[in-house]
Amino acid sequence: MLPVRQNDGPDGPADLSASFVSCIMVYIRNWEEGLWMGSNEQIRLLQAMIEQQKAYIQMQEARMAEKDATIADLRKLVDELQSLKANLEETLKEFRRQFFGISSEKTSASKSTAPSSGEALEEEPKRIEVKSHTRERKTKSRRKDIYADLPVKEVVIPLTDEQKICEYCNAEMSVIGYTEVREELRITPAVVERIKYLQEVAICPECRKDGDGTFVKSTVPMALMAHSPASPSAVAYVMYHKTFIGTPYYRQEAAMFQMGLKLPRETMANWYIYCAEEYFYPIYERMHELLLKRDIIHGDETTCQVLREKGKAAESTSYMWIYLSGSDGLPPIVLYDYQPGRGGTYAKNFLEGFTGLLQCDGYQGYNKVADVILVCCLAHCRRKFYEAVPAERRKKLKLLDIWSAETIQEPVIPEEAELPKMIPAEVGLSYCNKLFFIERELKDLPADVRKEKRLEKETPVWDNFWKWLEGITPAGGSKLEKAVNYARNHRETLCNYLLDGRCEISNNAAERRAKSYAIGRKAFLFHTSEAGAGASAVMYSIIETAKSNNLNVFQYLYMVLLYMPDYKNESAGIEMLLPWSDFIKEHCSGLIDVENITPEKHAPLPI
Repeated sequence: MLPVRQNDGPDGPADLSASFVSCIMVYIRNWEEGLWMGSNEQIRLLQAMIEQQKAYIQMQEARMAEKDATIADLRKLVDELQSLKANLEETLKEFRRQFFGISSEKTSASKSTAPSSGEALEEEPKRIEVKSHTRERKTKSRRKDIYADLPVKEVVIPLTDEQKICEYCNAEMSVIGYTEVREELRITPAVVERIKYLQEVAICPECRKDGDGTFVKSTVPMALMAHSPASPSAVAYVMYHKTFIGTPYYRQEAAMFQMGLKLPRETMANWYIYCAEEYFYPIYERMHELLLKRDIIHGDETTCQVLREKGKAAESTSYMWIYLSGSDGLPPIVLYDYQPGRGGTYAKNFLEGFTGLLQCDGYQGYNKVADVILVCCLAHCRRKFYEAVPAERRKKLKLLDIWSAETIQEPVIPEEAELPKMIPAEVGLSYCNKLFFIERELKDLPADVRKEKRLEKETPVWDNFWKWLEGITPAGGSKLEKAVNYARNHRETLCNYLLDGRCEISNNAAERRAKSYAIGRKAFLFHTSEAGAGASAVMYSIIETAKSNNLNVFQYLYMVLLYMPDYKNESAGIEMLLPWSDFIKEHCSGLIDVENITPEKHAPLPI
């Protein structure tokens, strides 16, 4: 019987394997030398060792499988953590941009970021090719053209008495003309005056002889506010600076003090609210009625804060909803609507009776508006693809603006062979830019021609975009996934702008009006009461509509306050004071004229 080394060493299975190999070698050598005895004991021993070796191999295979599974789990965990890290970094940079950066789609993002898992990136090439573009040179405006609408006052500098005597013959010199030396701008600060209305009273002398007193009194203009020093010009001044300029009441209070007027901010707030509700709301209500009769309406919303809001804490969030008319060739209308929340019911109630195209973003609340066709904004979809591009690659990208005067080369949609060179977010962005480029070429066409050209040129781009979108699977939780899901969920509404040539491809018009309110909000921060928020909604509507109709904003506010005390209950008077009426265009399209159009001098409305 051949000696077999037992598995009692510190190495365990390794010693067993070595013993097994040693035994096999001994059996082979004995076979060659004719020493093989063929005993049953040795056969059994060999079989036992074979079984032990099989068990050891199975154990090792199990251990290797367990290790492979652990490694796979760890790799998966690492990938998930890297993806999470990249998403968190992008989110942090987005917050920094929103709070500290410039509010624009074209803002350059931070430099460092990591791509999401599943979005393979090539090594950045050392040489970058940039598409060339040309800019149209702006024509220089002449000074006299810039100041053409300003009144001119000529100031003659006369000769002194000594200069009028000839130094050679002492004869008096005659003036033969004037030489223009220079031109300058002179600004006179605002002047505050106290106006006392004195009512003229007359009596008939003949009637007085008979003992009867027949008196007659002059007609005094109606007061804007009873028992108040408020005048149309003073209230218009406060409203103009509060809403149009964005100056809070406390800053106006300090500025008024510099002009010699002590006007408390509480008084200004009361003027603002009272006049908004009493004189401007009838115009607001009429514009609301006319807006609902339009075929296209843009809608958006932005946050606001009201300190004293019924049933809500002071730090809670409320909303200012924005609605405006589309590019339908009619006078533009812009309306703001303050509401305590963002529920779709508020949009439903405000737009009750409207049955046209509603241009909006992807917010689901607009689905509650009945009998309308929703048109989703492609700019929102494009922005999500843009944000999904890593920051270091984002700087090379360009977001096309339909109304920009800059000349840019046509975006190229990558072929299948070029797709691996681009990350999916860049491909989606290129499709969106292509559509915006086509819209830029068609923007000046008549509505019917524009619709026809859209169907011809943009439909194939959309078809290829949806086909490409179906073939990609973004990483879970990534910004690319959000962009892809946004596009897929709004597939029908994104293409609804093709139904009408007057409809826009984006909702940027409403976003610009939301920005007007946001700029003012940065200055005044909050509304003290619900009445103040409602008054602000009315005044922002009046001012933004006046701006859209190319009016002098202060002059329009002044004219409304001048006439509305007499005509606020007359529909014909309200129609005459709408921002697009011929009367308003005639009196509010030029320079401010408060001195010649005063409460005591103005003529009645030509009704």
